[in-house]
Amino acid sequence: MKKYKISLIIPAYNEEKYIGTCLQYALKNAGDDLFEIIVVANNSTDKTMEMAKKFSGVKVIRENKKGVANARQAGFKTAQGEILAFIDADTRMPANWSKIILKEFESNSKIVCLSGPYIYYDLSAWKKFLVTLFWYFLAMPAYFILGYLVIGGNFAIRKETLEKMSGFNTAVKFYGDDTDIAKRAHKFGKIKFNPGFIMYTSGRRLRGEGFLKIGIIYILNYVAISLLNRPLNKNHKDIR
Repeated sequence: MKKYKISLIIPAYNEEKYIGTCLQYALKNAGDDLFEIIVVANNSTDKTMEMAKKFSGVKVIRENKKGVANARQAGFKTAQGEILAFIDADTRMPANWSKIILKEFESNSKIVCLSGPYIYYDLSAWKKFLVTLFWYFLAMPAYFILGYLVIGGNFAIRKETLEKMSGFNTAVKFYGDDTDIAKRAHKFGKIKFNPGFIMYTSGRRLRGEGFLKIGIIYILNYVAISLLNRPLNKNHKDIR
């Protein structure tokens, strides 16, 4: 059975407070399974690049065009692996994350993209419970109906699929970008959303913009991309 080379790509816009911890978790829990780690400093004006460069073996590049899609596109163009895995700079990778990627792609050639849910490590137990309800009563039913669901800070995709897609859609600046990825990749094979393929991440955006508000924004933009091929919200607030 073939073992794929995984390129881990981490877009980072002014993430000096988080990128070090993110890389520590990635190297500790997936280091042996990763072919390379690429941090894309996305027009950062802080010490994101300096912090990332402290880690041996981590490749740090700069993308001056602000926007997560631009950062992912730069990572895609640089990566040499056959599977490109994407996480956010404020995530904390669990121990079995890379193993699940290898198992899923090696066991099913029809899978072109794999994703899974977030667990917010810094939210209250009550809010974590509400997020769990969101995954099982809204996100999962949508996935079963449409056949695709991707979470932007927790997915892996075949490089050849991205090449067929001509990379990421940089016209989608923030909200709806992951749904755009899922919808376009779905044309080339199976999108698998595995509830066990979790990623621990910060709930700072939920706290910064409001729990209910963000939930509604994500739902509306998922629907808008799915039906209209464009997001409803073109602008977003930068959260630190």
